[in-house]
Amino acid sequence: MKEKEIESMRKVFGELKDRIDSLVKSPKIKALQNRVIDIRKSAIDNNEELIAIAKESFKENDIDCFYANDDEEARKILLDLINDEIERSNIDRNEVYIAKSKSNTLREIDATQFLEEQGMTIVETDLGDRILQLKKDDNSPVHPTGPASHLTVQDIAEIVNESMNLDLPAEPKPIMEAVRADVLSLIEKSFIGISGTNSIAAEDGAVLMVHNEGNISLVQSKKLHIIVAGIDKLVPLLEDCVSIGKLETAFATGKPLTSYINIVSGPSKTADIEKKLLKNMYGAEKVAVILLDNGRKEAFKECLWCIGCGNCIVSCPVYNSIGNKFGFHSYLGGRGVAMSRYLKDNQVSVDSGLYMCTLCGLCTENCPVLTPTSEIIENLRNETQKEGLSREPHKKIRDNIKDKGSPY
Repeated sequence: MKEKEIESMRKVFGELKDRIDSLVKSPKIKALQNRVIDIRKSAIDNNEELIAIAKESFKENDIDCFYANDDEEARKILLDLINDEIERSNIDRNEVYIAKSKSNTLREIDATQFLEEQGMTIVETDLGDRILQLKKDDNSPVHPTGPASHLTVQDIAEIVNESMNLDLPAEPKPIMEAVRADVLSLIEKSFIGISGTNSIAAEDGAVLMVHNEGNISLVQSKKLHIIVAGIDKLVPLLEDCVSIGKLETAFATGKPLTSYINIVSGPSKTADIEKKLLKNMYGAEKVAVILLDNGRKEAFKECLWCIGCGNCIVSCPVYNSIGNKFGFHSYLGGRGVAMSRYLKDNQVSVDSGLYMCTLCGLCTENCPVLTPTSEIIENLRNETQKEGLSREPHKKIRDNIKDKGSPY
């Protein structure tokens, strides 16, 4: 990231922090936080059982459920589902448009790049993600709910004008209107929508998504709606999902609720004619869920408590100094570094910033579920030391102490 982008990000983070801090100190949010902590800890402790329950519940709700052990397997399942829909709907393979909503898990498996390599056009429907998609180069997100928080309105106007051959002023509203019109014109051509999820109710066989823009409603209304989610998203009940969604919103945006809370528990249907069940009304004709492991079963349980709000990076001194260089993919900051060990390996965690962390603990203080990230980082450093993956300057100091009795 450029220095001016980091400065812009810090400014946005400062304003965001003020909003969040004033809201999350309320007794109402504190009570919600305690409830969600219990929900997440119990869910991760009983993850295997919840996976089995979810598979059965999805089947009962006419949702196709698949299990992917790793990212490669997830991409294969995703492509097979899309190819089946291309055949079923007789879609021209040169005109395959896919409406996509914001998802860390889809980024994790490199879904966009993979599908584009198959000749498909992926349309990001979230405004921030679409701006980054139009930016093309150096376009990684900087916050889970504000992916383009490092870009000023002038930066965004230049990106949109150049990519869409327009001459818009550097003002938010005309930029939003131009991007919205472009996205809507493109996803009209789409029969397929792909998304992530905020949480999954295993016993109910339902998926919950929170959003403000209304774009997820468009994505899930396509003939085929594919949801890709990590197995850590599973909780027992829909009520648990709602609690998590509310707490995530508070710690991500400083607002008590998002504009929309969408629940998907099956394909579109109606029983308005003599109470006879008919499928395929207005929404998706087919819903598929891909549950992804990709190293999660090997991770520290505490690493999986995360609800994805991003408040840890808002307060992180390292992230506020160097930006998204500290983290892995769209898993940002210290927790992202920790997850990279399980999504990839120890070398990747070192490269993602394992030794950049100051272990100050501000991330835990500002985490809604109190994830002990600095403790996890310390444990992972011990692992990497045993593999000989410590930083070169550290090795030099160690060798000097060993050979000379002094670090110098």
